[in-house]
Amino acid sequence: MKDDFFKYQAQTTSHPLAMSISHAEGSYIYDAENKAYLDFVAGVSACSLGHKHPKVVEAIKNQIDRYLHVMVYGEYIQQPAVELAKLLANHLPENLQKTYLTNSGTEAIEGALKLARRVTGRSEIIAAHGAYHGNTMGAMSVMGYEDRKRAFRPLLPDVKFIDFNSIDDLTWITRNTAGVILETIQGGAGFIAPSNDYLSKVRKRCDDVGALLILDEIQPGFGRTGKLFGFEHFNCIPDILVTGKGLGGGMPIGAFTASSEHMNQLQEAPKLGHITTFGGHPVIAAAALATLKEITETNLISDTLEKEKLFREHLKHPLITEIRGKGLMLAIITHSADMANDIILKCQDEGLILFWLLFEPKAIRITPPLTISKDEILEGCAIITRVLDSISA
Repeated sequence: MKDDFFKYQAQTTSHPLAMSISHAEGSYIYDAENKAYLDFVAGVSACSLGHKHPKVVEAIKNQIDRYLHVMVYGEYIQQPAVELAKLLANHLPENLQKTYLTNSGTEAIEGALKLARRVTGRSEIIAAHGAYHGNTMGAMSVMGYEDRKRAFRPLLPDVKFIDFNSIDDLTWITRNTAGVILETIQGGAGFIAPSNDYLSKVRKRCDDVGALLILDEIQPGFGRTGKLFGFEHFNCIPDILVTGKGLGGGMPIGAFTASSEHMNQLQEAPKLGHITTFGGHPVIAAAALATLKEITETNLISDTLEKEKLFREHLKHPLITEIRGKGLMLAIITHSADMANDIILKCQDEGLILFWLLFEPKAIRITPPLTISKDEILEGCAIITRVLDSISA
């Protein structure tokens, strides 16, 4: 299997972890030798309810028995997609009422950028240094990390970059700006949260010049930060909300949400302003609906902040310089990239899955399922501490 993996399946690095997976359940992934690994990554924030959550599995099976794909997005009334969009609206501010379902977060970013240009009639997009919004050409154009873009240029024109959390840079947002796109909490840059009321000041500047504010909640969304959406912490409501990852319960999904007035502009001039074959797929939508119901109808969101306290209490060590983030979107910052790499690999040997961040090499990702138990948190923290002790010895 390993030989075939390298021979036939394209990889994105020359050194993938190459763990052969047997099965996964709850907070654990099992390899081909049936060794259990406690999962502190959750598919990079995607498996909000852990692996093979019974309500998600049941929703998938029930939908499979009804129908699979029947028509391109938006033409037929399909109950799972309609109910999902309605439930999202019920949990969002009044200006965020109509949702376009996509196959992934990066596709939703593409739709959001198009919508901002369509609504305003402007072309300029403002993004942030250190931003990561996906890897398609439009999403890459608003990525704030040149080393990952250079090989693929030319990208979209009329994109400018500001420093995240810089109030002075807000003057770059002008009446030429169609949209400002920001992660509510910067992910790839090292889980950097807004400070000094930054997002509300961006919101005001956008209002002053008539630009739309796009908030990327692909990572922070769906309870991960202790609120259903990260923007709820920061006194800021976007014009366009982009989500993905944690909504799907382990299935591939993305979405962008805006007002009906804005979203309806994708219907005319031209018609089919944004189209997708498999966006809103009934099986995926059923899984997402079950996931959203479970997150909003239980104590998972409020428990997230208590679990954060547990991590912070039990991850104190001289080799940890700080822990960034909020809720169960946390990043351990170490003294060096080599140290972070060493910790991640040694923890995997000890049965704990950690992962890297894209642009901050000293960081270690901790984004476990929201369903992780307190005992499992203590188990994982003990492994990390043992590994840190072995490195410092």
